[in-house]
Amino acid sequence: MSTINPATSLSQIMNSIDLGPGGGIQLMFAKLQMAQSQLCKTQANDYMKQIQDIQEEQKKCADMISIARDLQNKGKDGQGVGIESINGVTTRGKDCYPMPQELVTFMDQRNLSYPNADNDYILGKDEWDYTLKSLTNYQEQIGSKTQTLMVYLQDFIGQYNSFLQGANTAISNANQVLTNIARGQ
Repeated sequence: MSTINPATSLSQIMNSIDLGPGGGIQLMFAKLQMAQSQLCKTQANDYMKQIQDIQEEQKKCADMISIARDLQNKGKDGQGVGIESINGVTTRGKDCYPMPQELVTFMDQRNLSYPNADNDYILGKDEWDYTLKSLTNYQEQIGSKTQTLMVYLQDFIGQYNSFLQGANTAISNANQVLTNIARGQ
């Protein structure tokens, strides 16, 4: 049996599979089953990569939520007074704290909303609540996408196993037929 190289179409995979000189229907079926299993394996690998990427995004989002909560608490404690925001405005409100560039960039790149009508990037308690809600909603959204991809991944793994088992059964049956012919049965 040959090694199957990753290919993008069923016909490419079929052409790469060599089951020997036999051309019986069972071996043809085995070849088709192996090709289908390879397609499922490739698709499952694609889903695993997407899931890994989303998990990295979930971690970044969790980090931003942690930063936002920490800064909101610092604002509540009055630690934001006198600190300059990313556009040079000095914080004066006792319950305020400026947004760091990292958080602004993260939210802007993902089109997440945060209150900044006065363009000073200094947030009070309610503004931090709004920002945290925006981040939390985004985190839930990407978490839901992960769950959906996991369902698809499980489906393709199941299909892969089924097709591979079908190929093995067809090869075994073909070998049995050849053995019976050789014995004269």
